Amino acid sequence: MSTHSAVPVSLAEIARIAGVGRAAVSNWRRRHDSFPSRIGGTDVSPQFSLAEVERWLKENGKLKDIGGREFLWPRFEALGSRDESGLAIAEAARRMRSPRTRTPSPALPADVRQLVGEAAALGRVEGPRETFEFLLQRWLETHVRQLSTTPTPLAALMTRIALDACTSGPRENLTVFDPACGTGHLAAATCQEYGSSPLTVLGCERDPALAALAAARLDFVTQDRDVRTEIATADALRDDPFAGAQADIALCNPPFNERDWGYEELATDQRWTHGLPPRTEPELAWVQHLLSHLKPGGAAVVLLPPAVASRRAGRRIRGSLLRTGALRAVVALPPGSAQPHSVSLQLWVLKAAPDSPSAAAPVQDALMVDATGFGRPGTREPGPDWEALSAFVLSALADIDHPDVEPPENAVRVPLLDLLDDEVDVTPGRYTASRAEPSGMELATTWKELGSLLTGLTGHVQQLSGLDFETQAPQTIATVGDLVKAGALTLRAGQQPVRSESSPGDTDVPLLTVADLLMDGTPGATVPAGTAQTVVEAGDVVIAGVVRAFRAWVHQGPPTALGPQLYALRVDPEKVDAHFLAGCLRAPANGRQAGTHASSSSRVDIRRLHVLQLPLEEQATYAEAFRRLRDFEALLDRASAVGKGLADDVSDRLAAGGLTP
Repeated sequence: MSTHSAVPVSLAEIARIAGVGRAAVSNWRRRHDSFPSRIGGTDVSPQFSLAEVERWLKENGKLKDIGGREFLWPRFEALGSRDESGLAIAEAARRMRSPRTRTPSPALPADVRQLVGEAAALGRVEGPRETFEFLLQRWLETHVRQLSTTPTPLAALMTRIALDACTSGPRENLTVFDPACGTGHLAAATCQEYGSSPLTVLGCERDPALAALAAARLDFVTQDRDVRTEIATADALRDDPFAGAQADIALCNPPFNERDWGYEELATDQRWTHGLPPRTEPELAWVQHLLSHLKPGGAAVVLLPPAVASRRAGRRIRGSLLRTGALRAVVALPPGSAQPHSVSLQLWVLKAAPDSPSAAAPVQDALMVDATGFGRPGTREPGPDWEALSAFVLSALADIDHPDVEPPENAVRVPLLDLLDDEVDVTPGRYTASRAEPSGMELATTWKELGSLLTGLTGHVQQLSGLDFETQAPQTIATVGDLVKAGALTLRAGQQPVRSESSPGDTDVPLLTVADLLMDGTPGATVPAGTAQTVVEAGDVVIAGVVRAFRAWVHQGPPTALGPQLYALRVDPEKVDAHFLAGCLRAPANGRQAGTHASSSSRVDIRRLHVLQLPLEEQATYAEAFRRLRDFEALLDRASAVGKGLADDVSDRLAAGGLTP
């Protein structure tokens, strides 16, 4: 392709094109003088000419049969503008579906039109839908910091909740509404979950590129289906293109925390039947917008940040939503369910009143569901356990309109009298936590566990207190640097991981950082296997070289990459016992003497750490004592945690009354 000589690609892109790992590309670059020269970037993140890379791969037999999509994407990425590349992908999709179309959008420059034509031609060869989904996914990954999408499992869950809750009439010819549809994740999920019955999808998106991509996606999803779709490009709050239209179900993942949502010009809007949303509560404007478009008995599910449930400014509107029965349930999701991944987002389940007041009993409660326990912290799996999460939420909401049915654990029906206080806080955890009050049997089990831990501590106290420290001449000391020079150890420093442009793969290894140690010690990220990273294996000694996190231990478990200020020591087992070494190194006095400054943020000079010089057979005795000491520390921590939790539980039970005289 001579048309992409100036298109830059990174090492990660070359790896994708060649179908290999990034380490393999780095090896090619070192071993082959003919490998293309860098045309941009930095020494750490170099960039190369796509045309030269393609030619080199072909000449050296490194190009696998992966199709033309990987070569196509860098050219879209090189357009630079997010909007221009998004509109180009949408136009290519339109031409893939309509081969006779010969006139691309006049808003696209001539060079982009050529790219659109080549993409459309490739799509007709390699599969139009597959090619479009590939380009769309790469576009979303590239601009992930600028876009907020709804993950596919969450979109499916929201759709199923709305379909189950909807009582607007027969399940045929449903109308689905999404006033902030983005690239169409929720609308596409509805088409896939609903089945083959006729369906009308109404969507609105103010960003032209996102609206065009949503329309293109739905064209593929609804192919050979009786589905009518209409995607409007407009600001749904300020200029509603579907004013007066009513839907059976509404789904929305609205923009969060936007102050400029139209507060002044919409002050007298008729949609605010529950009150004018304060300037700081744009999410409550979206909630009322959804309700205004529901048919009687229709249902809406909206994804919201947790602050909407408790902010003081919105309490009047929340109270009105509860009193009228519009807000039927709130579901707290585990962190990581959607952007922003660090917070526990919520699903609000809304319902419009049925046609006849006698169709349902007056609403007396709202369902609070706490699903935050379905996260997977400390694992390499991204996001929550979607299968278990979805099953739990759907089960909890299955009888949303049947107050006589007891919800499952971690879900509770809260009477309106308890909700309509001065705060009108609808945060699920505030109400489900009270149901976790331990029973007498559970308290007895915990007391037994604490007693067992204390018995174990007593045993360790007896063993450790029996250690005999005789007064003798000072022992010979060596430093880690001395042992490295003598060949008894090899020392490797952890490194700052190179940012990966690919999604986590099956061969990735956990990455441990100092920040992880200061939390719970669980690796919080992964890095691709084979990259230039320091990886420890079982039996290696790991040292944290920062005073505030100083510690040393023998690594057990799977291979793990180390971040900056962490160090790996691999021992010669014929010279040094790993547990003996770790025990010597982690002595607090050792860390203090090797610190470079007095503050807690100072570093520890690993090479200056002291190690006793003892024959290997004598090291074993010390290693066993060090192991006992570690077990003692672990039991002490566990007993402290169990004892503190037990004291809290008993305190709650006492404060609740019912103590037998």
